[in-house]
Amino acid sequence: MDKIQSWQMLSVSEPMQLSELAKPSLGENEVLVRVVGCGVCHTDLGFFYDGVKTVKELPLTLGHEISGFVQEAGSKAKEWLGKAVIVPAVMPCGECELCKKGRGTICRNQKMPGNHVNGGFSSHVVVPQTYLCKVEVETETETFGLSGVSLRELSVIADAITTPYQAIKNSELKENDLAIFIGVGGVGGFGVQIAKALGAKVVAIDVKPEKLTLLKDFGADVTFNPKEMETKEIKKAIQKFVSENKVSPYEWKIFETSGTKAGQELAFNLLTFGASLSVVGFTTETLQLRLSNLMAYDAKAIGNWGCHPKYYADVLQLVKSGKIRLAPFVEAFPLSEINTVFEKLHNHEITKRPILIPDFKINF
Repeated sequence: MDKIQSWQMLSVSEPMQLSELAKPSLGENEVLVRVVGCGVCHTDLGFFYDGVKTVKELPLTLGHEISGFVQEAGSKAKEWLGKAVIVPAVMPCGECELCKKGRGTICRNQKMPGNHVNGGFSSHVVVPQTYLCKVEVETETETFGLSGVSLRELSVIADAITTPYQAIKNSELKENDLAIFIGVGGVGGFGVQIAKALGAKVVAIDVKPEKLTLLKDFGADVTFNPKEMETKEIKKAIQKFVSENKVSPYEWKIFETSGTKAGQELAFNLLTFGASLSVVGFTTETLQLRLSNLMAYDAKAIGNWGCHPKYYADVLQLVKSGKIRLAPFVEAFPLSEINTVFEKLHNHEITKRPILIPDFKINF
């Protein structure tokens, strides 16, 4: 019988284990994608270390930043055979009330690889054809556009890049707006690049100096480290930057991308008149806030879950044109090293976005 090799999370108390699974049969609108790269997200760490529950009960194969080639296709998906694709991390049903209102990211029938169904830390994954994003490459190592990256590395588009893009779209950011990113690791760092590409003035805030130094070359106009400055000092410094650069002192676009309690507190304290606060990072910690600040500033706070697949082509074009650079921010590892990679990322020993590359072969 044909098999798929998959690194499965069996429980919250033991390492992921390599398993052989029977290759699923395909529905008429489904495809079998041979995985060439799958990014590791902090959501995966939340499932593995923090007790965040997956929708599908364990055992489960994690991984929702997937790129690969369509190897087999159902009867109504044959046009995808052989195509290079990025698999969206959030796949709406397209038919429910929320989808028809354009709210597909919160579709209650959505499928998220590595949460609702088996994900991409595997040799293959079965997904619907509906929202696949085609990539114009013929091999997994072929360089893509001016970005200088391969299909393997493009896997992170599925979350680390499209998620901040959706948040930026939701904030209604315009050219010459002020965009503030708190936490400029994977998601926040790409958010900095996207906001700059769209014409914003960009502030990057992080506790790690090396991240701030790197982002100065990739879109950050000014940087601040909360370990070196109090919140009030940071806000005054931003106001000074705004004044010196003829940017509006109002309607700041604030993006909390650190997924930490301290980051969320800082983000809330940076509110100003007409500001929008986009909550993009996730933490299980709780904090106390004076919500009346939203009233006093006539500001708003917006949640953000993933990205609608309709935006993937736009993001891919930004990468292709070189306006978003991936290579300095990602690092590849063999999939067989998954447990070591998880541990190092959890302990902050890996600074770039890890991408796991299947290092075994399955012949059907």
